[in-house]
Amino acid sequence: MKRVLISVTNDLATDQRVHKVCETLRELGFEIILIGRKLPNSLPLNRNYKTVRMNLIFNKGILFYAEYNLRLFLKLLFTKKDVLLANDLDTLLPNFLISRLQNKKLVYDSHELFTEVPELINRPKVQKVWLKIENAIIPKLTNCYTVCQSIADYYNDKYNTRFKVVKNLPIKSEFSEKKTVKNEDKKIIYQGALNLGRGIELMIQSMQYLDNTQFIIVGDGDISNKLKQQVEELKLQNKVQFLGRKSPEELKKITLQATIGISFEEDLGLNYRYALPNKTFDYIHAEIPILVSDLPEMKRIIIDYSVGEILTEREPKLIAQQIQKIFKNDYQEALIKAKNELNWSTEKEKIKTIFQSLN
Repeated sequence: MKRVLISVTNDLATDQRVHKVCETLRELGFEIILIGRKLPNSLPLNRNYKTVRMNLIFNKGILFYAEYNLRLFLKLLFTKKDVLLANDLDTLLPNFLISRLQNKKLVYDSHELFTEVPELINRPKVQKVWLKIENAIIPKLTNCYTVCQSIADYYNDKYNTRFKVVKNLPIKSEFSEKKTVKNEDKKIIYQGALNLGRGIELMIQSMQYLDNTQFIIVGDGDISNKLKQQVEELKLQNKVQFLGRKSPEELKKITLQATIGISFEEDLGLNYRYALPNKTFDYIHAEIPILVSDLPEMKRIIIDYSVGEILTEREPKLIAQQIQKIFKNDYQEALIKAKNELNWSTEKEKIKTIFQSLN
């Protein structure tokens, strides 16, 4: 049985894309070892494949990346493997070096345009380091895929590569429970990282103009405290709830109870401009309409499947008015159609094709 070493920089618990890829490779007969890190608040894992979570001294900044990449290099070096799968640029360097040193097949999954995230755009010296890694390695890759067509086109045009597209779609059966929401219980949900540029502040401001409605925020991140302070200053504690990080299973149950899902990413560099957030597909599979930013990949879903609306203005009062209109419309038929088409059963066949024909 061939063994695949899969590496990420997160703690494995909530990365549903990587988990689905691992299960798909198991179906192909590969032995899987998934490598990540352990955090103080990491949720427990119960997987059908082996997982390794490294305890690190540093958990953020340049020292974290230096320590993690060194530890990952050593782990990959001394672990038996046949194939390496690197997830995102922050794991690519040690995987690439090992693939060359030991003549192993390397696959690269780019979850985003890493060098264009807002945290790097505002730190040009750090961004330059990651760009050097990207420029040195990506043109040499032959087995690579990413989450949407815009990012694939970007890499293919820039580096003359052959990135394929594997969207991060839910497994259809994951949202099989029936909803028990009462019509008068209006709930708007945001799920995901609480980071700069996600538009969460804008939705909080909009809650001032929405009655009999709750805004549910599921996740954690760099601006969590800032958001909670904003809620207090606007005296919206009765309208906005912070539920923190949840396991994928808990998150699905919460999403099923919502009325609308939002994805308000700002155009802060190419990474957000080309974003196709996982949460939009979770909302579709929970059969709730979505309100999304006027950005290429997100609005393409709305245009193609009619499962919600595109933000017309980023102004709180107008957003509240647009949400009120969504409350009154019926998207059920379109959501069910989209749910049947946009699911992992099609995407996993692309994963199988990639791994069955490795160069």
